[in-house]
Amino acid sequence: MMLSCWLHSSQDLQHVLERFAAECEAAGMRISTSKSEAMVLDRKRVVCPLRVSGEVLPQVEEFKYLGVLFTSEGKMEREIDRRIGAASAVMRSVYRTVVVKKELSRKAKLSIYRSIYVPTLTYGHELWVMTERTRSRIQAAEMSFLRRVAGRSLRDRVRSSVTREELGVEPLLLRIERSQLRWLGHLFRMPPGRLPREVFQACPTGRRPRGRPRTRWRDYVSRLAWERLGIPPEELEEVSGVREVWASLLRLLPPRPGPGPSG
Repeated sequence: MMLSCWLHSSQDLQHVLERFAAECEAAGMRISTSKSEAMVLDRKRVVCPLRVSGEVLPQVEEFKYLGVLFTSEGKMEREIDRRIGAASAVMRSVYRTVVVKKELSRKAKLSIYRSIYVPTLTYGHELWVMTERTRSRIQAAEMSFLRRVAGRSLRDRVRSSVTREELGVEPLLLRIERSQLRWLGHLFRMPPGRLPREVFQACPTGRRPRGRPRTRWRDYVSRLAWERLGIPPEELEEVSGVREVWASLLRLLPPRPGPGPSG
């Protein structure tokens, strides 16, 4: 069970949970406490005991939901690491039978790349906050597969852009950024009251902890639109509100310039 709430206290959350359990029982359903867990998003560990039918739900620091790993710190780095690891496992499993098999055509190998490898690597990427380290790791995972399909290695010192152009493959980072900006447009066009839009536009109260503030997805994607499309944050909602205009801008989004001889 996943019940996402943004409330001011554990008492409020317990009250909402009790109402939810009552509605379930009225509909002939029952919350399974053996399959339910509680997690608090906070930089420090916060104890939040919740009960369902008198049983205390176990509080965890992380859990998977719909294939995505959520952590109590609210960071996505571990999930991105998992995605890269899962993609590496895919490549190992098909390495001899597909990737380097000479009897298979490039078209067949690229079909495996597009239909299995890329979805495994980028699952849930719309809400990633991409840093330079993340971009570098994603590109390394991408080119690890494509170089082998092209029959090359790092020792050949051929630019990644040359390899992609030869194979007819769009840069994976371009695909990720386009999807993130597309999701941003969906959020802005959602009618008032839709939960994703409400969460996106919410402004939490309270004081920030000491230290450098974390980059919120909203700040990241607004900066991405400014850097890649030249749209300032104050005009973003207006421009993305017109679906056809936004879609045409995303179709024209150029690849990022590649750094160095392997970029």
